[in-house]
Amino acid sequence: MIIDFSSRPPLADFGVRAGHLSNYRRVYRSSEAAAVEASAGEEDKLAAYLAAYDAAGVDHVVVRAKDTETTFGLKTSNEFVAGFCREQGGRFIGFAGVDPHKGMAAIRELEHAVKELGLRGLNLQCFEHKIAINDKKLYPLYAKCIELDIPVTVHSSINFSTECLMEHGRPILLDEVMVHFPELRVIAAPPGWPWVQELIGVAWRHRNVFIGVSAVRPKYLEAEDSGYEPLVKYGNSILQDQIVFGTSHPLQPIGRGFDEVRALPLKPEVTAKWIGGNAARLLGLD
Repeated sequence: MIIDFSSRPPLADFGVRAGHLSNYRRVYRSSEAAAVEASAGEEDKLAAYLAAYDAAGVDHVVVRAKDTETTFGLKTSNEFVAGFCREQGGRFIGFAGVDPHKGMAAIRELEHAVKELGLRGLNLQCFEHKIAINDKKLYPLYAKCIELDIPVTVHSSINFSTECLMEHGRPILLDEVMVHFPELRVIAAPPGWPWVQELIGVAWRHRNVFIGVSAVRPKYLEAEDSGYEPLVKYGNSILQDQIVFGTSHPLQPIGRGFDEVRALPLKPEVTAKWIGGNAARLLGLD
């Protein structure tokens, strides 16, 4: 099974061009240009996007709602994401987005999104909420994820929004969360840079922490002095069951992302885990 654990369809409601993320356009200019080139000449961008998944043989794709109304006045609604997933006939798996600053309303919205809308996880981009991974405002949501038996994605790396603190995504903060909530299933993504070793340590300590290799070209994982090299070493051995891959489209072309994972110096059985096996187990699809 092949699963893309991070993707944004080319629809305005997915909020790709949010103003506070404008610096991402500078950082990812060349990769986004390659993604655009891959669908050049296609008038129907959604059709081209879906065709790219057909060509890559991808079985499932995780797409995410997001609520940053308190901090940035923006929201990709759970209803919209659930509707998109239904329209696509089962290939797409939706994660809910709620605003932790909304207190009990966020808890109720998460429960509704899972029980009524059929979403399969929670998406928290903590830097966009301007709070850290271990902020106690998040604890009721972490507890609710355990109750609902769903995983949560948390941003655990540098972010390029100059309106938000980089420190809020530091992986070591996740260790405290896991000590308090050992049953919580977490996808920490992107994979920790510039604190890659910290994230590896947290995942080594906590078997319910998965590292999401997303928002980075896989070929750079083995580039000398990139800082990502330990991911290949540990992800090919002791953490081989705790790595999932996401293209983060439109930050890179879909097919190229999977091709570059397959080109990494991983054991064949480990490659299969990275590109889908681990995600299938995490999502209950195996």
